[in-house]
Amino acid sequence: MRIAVPRECRENENRVALDPESCKKLIQAGIEISLEAGAGMKAFFPDDEYRKIGATIIPDIANLLGGADFTLKVNAPGLRSDGSHEADLMMQGSMLLASIFPTRNLDAVKKLAERKITAFSTDCIPRTTRAQAMDTLSSQGNIVGYKGVLLGAVELPKYFPMFMTAAGTTLSAKVFVIGAGVAGLQAIATAKRLGASVTATDVRPEVKEQIESVGGKYIGIELQQNTQAWGGYAAELSAEDKARQAKMLADHCAQVDVVITTALIGGVLAPKLLDESIVKSMKPGSVIVDLGADGGGNCTLSMIGGTIEVGGVKIIAPTNLPASLPHHASMLFSRNLLNFMLAFWKKDESRFDLDWNDDILKGCAVTRDGEIIHGPTLKALQAINP
Repeated sequence: MRIAVPRECRENENRVALDPESCKKLIQAGIEISLEAGAGMKAFFPDDEYRKIGATIIPDIANLLGGADFTLKVNAPGLRSDGSHEADLMMQGSMLLASIFPTRNLDAVKKLAERKITAFSTDCIPRTTRAQAMDTLSSQGNIVGYKGVLLGAVELPKYFPMFMTAAGTTLSAKVFVIGAGVAGLQAIATAKRLGASVTATDVRPEVKEQIESVGGKYIGIELQQNTQAWGGYAAELSAEDKARQAKMLADHCAQVDVVITTALIGGVLAPKLLDESIVKSMKPGSVIVDLGADGGGNCTLSMIGGTIEVGGVKIIAPTNLPASLPHHASMLFSRNLLNFMLAFWKKDESRFDLDWNDDILKGCAVTRDGEIIHGPTLKALQAINP
């Protein structure tokens, strides 16, 4: 079997799907690896590092994808600079593994189905113990939480830690983290390491212990419904709980220096948690870091991918933060893909085992045999074309 790794075509994407370490392990398992020339350069993995471990470098993208049984990517297939679409270049009937986010990339999914490509999306992998080592949402979410805090610290016109100096004492900044998934917990831990006083909330009260374990103080409301959704994600709140949560958020945001939002419903859609009235209640000089920007943003005023200031409050809404730390982001992402591939690779038979009774394959398969089989993606398409 031959695997192809193209250079990512998404704007400002610096990651690569396979680093040399994971590439070497796949070659040792009996898989042939080819990469597009320069695929790893932005992540500081030069072509020579891949050549040394036995991979082939192919300059022409059409030859690379057209001759591969399996394509590994970071993002969903997209348009290249020459106007060609990666899905159209892939061998018909081949396979793809990438973080597709299918409900956000419906056009790409339709093209994959047309090409009869069996596509697996890493963001749809079930969050089970067995699949933990394949979970790109977690590995990349850690980076999002870490970098988000650094962005907030840079923009805040205060120190994060308390300092006692000859000129007097400065008090530590107050940081409020909304959402305690992987990104949120890393944000809490990073803010605490920088010396801030950290509070956090989540609609899942069972995460209180996790928040406290990384140095945060839990605040929350008593909810009237179960907010635990499939796979450990948070579910959407009822209208009554939303109103009570909004009041709690408004009261607390007015008291802090930095608000970091990380909330996603089902790991994909960002609920609107901070409106204009909450932003205007915050102190001038305070900062909001909207880490839900990739899912549409947690703040109604966020300029996705940019920074704005409203009433002296700076709102940062960065997208694709893992690409800003491409070396380690690529290393972790490629280990996730490696674990997925080796879990289903039959070395003695030199084939990838498509066992459709396996819960991981069933959960993350988006297209198969020319059909779109991922339930949420089908619903999203039906909503557009009822």
